[in-house]
Amino acid sequence: MLKRKIYDDLCIWKDKEKKKALVVEGARQVGKTFIVEAFARENYENIVFINFVKSPRMAQAFSGELDVDNILTQLSVLIPDSRFVPGSTIIILDEVQLCPNAITALKFFSLDGRFDVIATGSLLGMNYKEIASFPVGYIERLEMHSLDLEEFFLANKIKPDVIKTLRVNFEKKKPVPEAIHERLMELFREYIVVGGMPAAVSEYIETHHFGNVRKIQKDIVSDYLYDIAKYADGAEKTKARECFLSIPNQLSRDYKKFRYATVDKHGSARKYAGSLMWLLDADIISFCNNLERIELPLEGNVISDAFKVYMRDTGLLVSMLDEGAVADILSGQLGIYKGAIYENIIADIFTKAGKKLYYYEYRSNIEMDFIIRFAGEATAVEVKSADHTKSKSMKALIDNYGVKQGVKLSSKNVGYINNVTTYPLYMAMFL
Repeated sequence: MLKRKIYDDLCIWKDKEKKKALVVEGARQVGKTFIVEAFARENYENIVFINFVKSPRMAQAFSGELDVDNILTQLSVLIPDSRFVPGSTIIILDEVQLCPNAITALKFFSLDGRFDVIATGSLLGMNYKEIASFPVGYIERLEMHSLDLEEFFLANKIKPDVIKTLRVNFEKKKPVPEAIHERLMELFREYIVVGGMPAAVSEYIETHHFGNVRKIQKDIVSDYLYDIAKYADGAEKTKARECFLSIPNQLSRDYKKFRYATVDKHGSARKYAGSLMWLLDADIISFCNNLERIELPLEGNVISDAFKVYMRDTGLLVSMLDEGAVADILSGQLGIYKGAIYENIIADIFTKAGKKLYYYEYRSNIEMDFIIRFAGEATAVEVKSADHTKSKSMKALIDNYGVKQGVKLSSKNVGYINNVTTYPLYMAMFL
């Protein structure tokens, strides 16, 4: 089984003396159901599992009064072999977004307290108008992503002790032994291609066949397009699909600010902004907002109509390119698109670490890939796809715009000069 960090979070939740119902959210196929079922099997005597996609009739148990005893009575009829023993039973409500009343019922399960309840799902297909009362204050949330870089390293037999040592090197700004550095850079490039979708990672670990991985990824992209057609409302179906398919083209340009005209020549925010939000809510994309000025708090300086769009899983982005892109990435020969791919993977790493994404652009003179809060300072982060790390923009921000420190992420080992630290790209996971 792939090691997933969220398993430890589930254990922490289970050990709480007074716990609320837990909602595990995330995009399709990131492994929510798998990890919750594995957690349940290893920690509970009795498991009551309900999948509202496979068994839509289970919604009947939540169609009347939402009293817990009433729900349990109906579930015991619908699932004859179910056992509800207080203190040793977990109830799993999978794809809960398809049963609005089950979402409301989470409040009453939390108040009742006899049974642990985990709901899994995404915002796909959720209609808030159909939810009688959203259980605000009565649920805990965990957001699940596809595998992050550290989880990918662990899956590829990089030992936890090695990652701990890397963190020490990061904190002390100490170079990594060259053999380890070269191996981790190799794995980093493989992570760009494979991404973090569990099915793709498992296939890669088992076969190391990029063709097989690509087929899985393209199937997932097709599933996303199917979800758009199934769940997006009315006219949003076509527009959300067009926005999604435009992302590789958006990122292929030197000027990567999202342009509605790239979606269609008559595109505008009025026409497409809602479709982009739909993709954001479905955890398919991330926004990276431009900043008016580089000052903390960063959120207070956002230019709302200037942003980049990145794919949540870089492997899926690569699968949307031509077949030769995989070999180009692994060999480091990708031309202008290489910078876009490397920006996307760092955006992916930051997003999975819970960071909001910001960048800075001033006219056409200065552009900084990311601005983050790091070590208590607004920090400029520049992503380099090669060893060359000189940057006029970084120097200008430090010399003239009040930025006190910078980070350059590249294939080079750790180094430091003039308030700028160079880290290997894989150390982005420690930022």
